[in-house]
Amino acid sequence: MNEITETTERPISITVICVIGFIGALMAVPLIFSPIAQQIGFGYQLYIGFSSFIGLVCMLGLWMMKKWAVYSYAGLVALNQIVFLAMGIWSTMALIVPAIVIFFAFKHVSKMS
Repeated sequence: MNEITETTERPISITVICVIGFIGALMAVPLIFSPIAQQIGFGYQLYIGFSSFIGLVCMLGLWMMKKWAVYSYAGLVALNQIVFLAMGIWSTMALIVPAIVIFFAFKHVSKMS
């Protein structure tokens, strides 16, 4: 039996996003335990940990070209924007960088399974 399996080649933009995302997730770990995060409060530390973990899962999903990763990441970004605004720590970069990721992810979502 010859089974034909369809494999989708990962676009370069998705590969770059994922590599940067993996590095960013690793860099967030020390931030969780930083004095600045401790000053803001334990809830913030928990949120950074949660957000970093979910972001890492989304990057793994993007690496594997899964649609759920695009939608989950977009939801995570929306939640982060709300949390950052509520905490008074929102910045333009907190929106621009994730917006670029979402743009390229949605650009290739039709190629994903």
